Amino acid sequence: MDTSQALPLLGGLTADQFMQRHWQKKPLLVRGAVPGMAPLLERGDLFALAGQEAVESRLVSQSAKGWQMRSGPFARRSLPPLGRPGWTLLVQGMDLHHAGVHGLLQQFRFVPEARLDDLMISYASDGGGVGPHFDSYDVFLLQAQGRRRWRIGRQRDFTLQEGVPLKILANFEPEQEYLLEPGDMLYLPPRYAHDGIAEGECQTYSIGFRAPGRGELARELLQRLAEDADELAGGDLYRDKGQSATATPGAIPAALQDFAREALQAALRDADALARGLGEYLTEPKANVWFDAGRAPARLRSLALDRRTRMLYDQRHVFINGESWRAAGRDATLLRALADRRQLDASELARASPQAQDLLASWCEAGWAHEGGGDGR
Repeated sequence: MDTSQALPLLGGLTADQFMQRHWQKKPLLVRGAVPGMAPLLERGDLFALAGQEAVESRLVSQSAKGWQMRSGPFARRSLPPLGRPGWTLLVQGMDLHHAGVHGLLQQFRFVPEARLDDLMISYASDGGGVGPHFDSYDVFLLQAQGRRRWRIGRQRDFTLQEGVPLKILANFEPEQEYLLEPGDMLYLPPRYAHDGIAEGECQTYSIGFRAPGRGELARELLQRLAEDADELAGGDLYRDKGQSATATPGAIPAALQDFAREALQAALRDADALARGLGEYLTEPKANVWFDAGRAPARLRSLALDRRTRMLYDQRHVFINGESWRAAGRDATLLRALADRRQLDASELARASPQAQDLLASWCEAGWAHEGGGDGR
């Protein structure tokens, strides 16, 4: 992607300008971000997906009894009548299940793939919404059908209402109000409070981003390092040849504490292991993602990653769907191009080494990639 090119998606800003001026700093309203925008899924198709076990969905409604939320899957008859106001169906990870939605999500890859999470579709009847709330991550709110009125504000009081199944702000303080129509889009930085109410039948597409916490990253990396602990820290046994007799046998010897500390530090010193663990974690498929086994073609003429595949790289590795490979030279250049563009043409594949050809063929057998152009199934 040319990050210096003006984009209608960003209101005429370049990706460079947007990231410098707005990303994690201040909201941006774009009228006509996607000209001629129409829902990529018909209402019935969206409802059918919400009825599948492999699709994450939630139903939120508000009535005289207050807020209610249920988790899917939902049979069509279990959804409220279309004419009933005040309900919302949230269908998560739609980019994993629909090629057109996946294609739309690719327009936001001016943000590193490691941060890009998914696209959620919010279908609402008149008056539907999920209450005033804030997200801990960046979000683009793209109007696909109907109209939704958004009130937003820089919230200072993050106290939540008690006794409700949603994280709804108790003291929402809106500062601005916008009515979005099909094709309009609103970007909000993390923790920017917002409340969207549908005016008539409505679909909103939410493009969300991953924001792992320090604790989450530490836990994941330590778990991965633990699998290779014997190799990283060494297999030496604790020795205490100079240990003297003790009158306090319940006390842990200081030398044993030092031995344990040095063992952990030795494992953490391996920068390659840390980098490998991070890449594998960031490309780990979500729990509800599975791949259909494919077939390796006799000769690869073109290749595209499956839309469910996550692929990243660093200076020494390539990562795909939670696994890692060392890569260098011409093959590393080829695999990095695949991660960046999600496809390779015949001329690029012709330059791949036999080892890289075999690796790519194995990915086709696993269903991670497919022969042919365009982003995979």
